[in-house]
Amino acid sequence: MSFATRGFSGRRREADTRLPPGQTLVQDWPVLSAGPTPQVDTADWELTLQDETGTDHRWSWDELLALGVEDVTVDIHCVTHWTRLDMAWRGVSLDKLFEDVESEHEFVMAHSYGGYTANLPLEDLLDGKAWIATEADGAPLTPEHGGPARLLVPHLYFWKSAKWIRGLTMMPDNDAGFWEQYGYHLYGDPWKEERYW
Repeated sequence: MSFATRGFSGRRREADTRLPPGQTLVQDWPVLSAGPTPQVDTADWELTLQDETGTDHRWSWDELLALGVEDVTVDIHCVTHWTRLDMAWRGVSLDKLFEDVESEHEFVMAHSYGGYTANLPLEDLLDGKAWIATEADGAPLTPEHGGPARLLVPHLYFWKSAKWIRGLTMMPDNDAGFWEQYGYHLYGDPWKEERYW
């Protein structure tokens, strides 16, 4: 026997199954950064991938785009509890960068202009899971959002999608990046709410 009528509790809203626990849906794109915003011209931009032998593989802006740009639509989830669904991006799959790079190392440190770093398992960057993004919402990335290029790893919390990307370094161990040194989770799965250690 119920002590409240059916209308007392209001209507139950159906939850969006793409919204991880603890997240709130937003329509805009909040700007969050640690430190000043680097201003990097595409003429000066370069991406370096250092393999386990210490060999540097380098791409200029034009060389990166020549690898093949693709359009992707993904959901992004910030550790500060906001989620944006169906966001349109354009970028180069990391699969293209790793085509001629073999490694027994299982981890990667992403390095940004400005000194920011983020650690990631290599397997989370391959098989169509990550991109070097150059555009969002149909326009070039602005510096505030990580332009001219940022890492895009949408299945992890967005701090792993390092802004102002300039390099990737192969690592044998899962060394902590910038936010991880301050207590953020080493992996950052939004579906498990892996926000902090």
